[in-house]
Amino acid sequence: MKISLSTESVTHISTEILVLGILEKGVGKDDDVVKLDKAMSGALMQHVKDEGFTGKEGETLKVPARGRVKASWIVLVGLGSCVSHADGIRLASVIGARSVRRQKTIAVRVPEATEALVRAGAEGLTTGPYRYDRFFTGNRKPKGGLKKAVLLVPSLAERFSNAVEEGVIVGEAINVARDLVNGPPNVINPPALADFAAEACSQYGVTCDVWGKAQIEAAGMPLFLAVNAGSGVEPRLIHMSWTPKNSKKRVVFVGKGLTFDSGGLCLKPAKAMAHMKCDMGGAATTIGAVLAAARLKLPIEVHGVIGSTENMTGSFAYRPGDVYSSYDGKTVEIANTDAEGRLVLADVLAWARELEPDFMIDHATLTGACMVALGPWTAGLYANDPELLEMYYASSTQSGESLWKMPLDDDLKKTLASDIADLKHISSLPYGGSITAALFLSEFVGKTRWAHLDIAGPSFTEKEHEYLPQGGTGFGVSTAVAFLEQIS
Repeated sequence: MKISLSTESVTHISTEILVLGILEKGVGKDDDVVKLDKAMSGALMQHVKDEGFTGKEGETLKVPARGRVKASWIVLVGLGSCVSHADGIRLASVIGARSVRRQKTIAVRVPEATEALVRAGAEGLTTGPYRYDRFFTGNRKPKGGLKKAVLLVPSLAERFSNAVEEGVIVGEAINVARDLVNGPPNVINPPALADFAAEACSQYGVTCDVWGKAQIEAAGMPLFLAVNAGSGVEPRLIHMSWTPKNSKKRVVFVGKGLTFDSGGLCLKPAKAMAHMKCDMGGAATTIGAVLAAARLKLPIEVHGVIGSTENMTGSFAYRPGDVYSSYDGKTVEIANTDAEGRLVLADVLAWARELEPDFMIDHATLTGACMVALGPWTAGLYANDPELLEMYYASSTQSGESLWKMPLDDDLKKTLASDIADLKHISSLPYGGSITAALFLSEFVGKTRWAHLDIAGPSFTEKEHEYLPQGGTGFGVSTAVAFLEQIS
């Protein structure tokens, strides 16, 4: 889809879909609504009254113009009491794009001429139409789709074209993460994930080094390999590197890449296992963030390190009661084989800290406990450095994604004590599961300034995607990019 800019008025823009974001209870006060209503001889406001449209967040009203203005359809999108104008434009663009059925062209009103709003609009128009349709055939294979989009701005400036390009890059990075998470586990396994990362990196000047099982074993990552032991598919360690000249900082993103998690010998119930292809959401975020950094040519050295494996139940599967050493040297007693992600991350974080980053951030679909606490679309944010905690949280508010600051409670760390090893990898208490998982990870980061996101992992199918109105919530690609830009 090609996205362009125009200063054409809402009554004269030639498009099939015209989208206006409307604040709650603000529809009658909106100047452009008034203009459109006048041109349509009162038909627009009559539809507003008939349908009871008030502008609540996510509410939509699609009205046929019937030749009275140059747009074929007027789509009003409720923004609620949206405080951020960028969030409002992103929301209007995403929902407006989803209102398309057979149309090919769309225009979205941007009420203020700023780079931030233009970029948010371009990002929303890129993520909004997303559908995972790779395996549809015949009549189920989608036809058509948006071909042309226009952002209507009060005035034009050369820098706005750059903002459009940046918004598209971030939106496409989000869609890359969605495609990877939606990919079935027989297609997206550790070798396939590594191949995808390597091929994508080659397109954008990013170095990609991939280790197989023998190299992981030689490096000394017994926790990582313990999780892999029950699988017939070999693991991969993926190291992506964007290293521009004269970089100001070094950031390492670490991603949990469990391409399928059966729970191991502590087998998950069938219903809980159904979506475990999503357990590599952290890896998908990492790939998307590094590719976006390279495409945006950010002056930051950015690394992405991913530990990828399956957690299966084969003859050599690791067991509750086993004790393993780690890359860091600490010994770990296994208490539950379904708490496998933190074991992979423990070795990978310890290895990645040797890159001596200024900041190290891991993304992981780590605990159901976090979803119990925060719901499925808000990530828990932990950090061992107060400044990093605030910086990353600020980046999330800029990107429109939902994070919640969580505590690293030292009192709970005592519950990770083991009678036969340095520590257990899950708590002896049935409480604070997300916190104790983060505390376990903190044992392997040394003095590195580190943040951990415990993220939810719903697949981005059309039905589930309806609950994620801003288009990026769930994995954190755009927050990672906003953080990199903040420290640039």
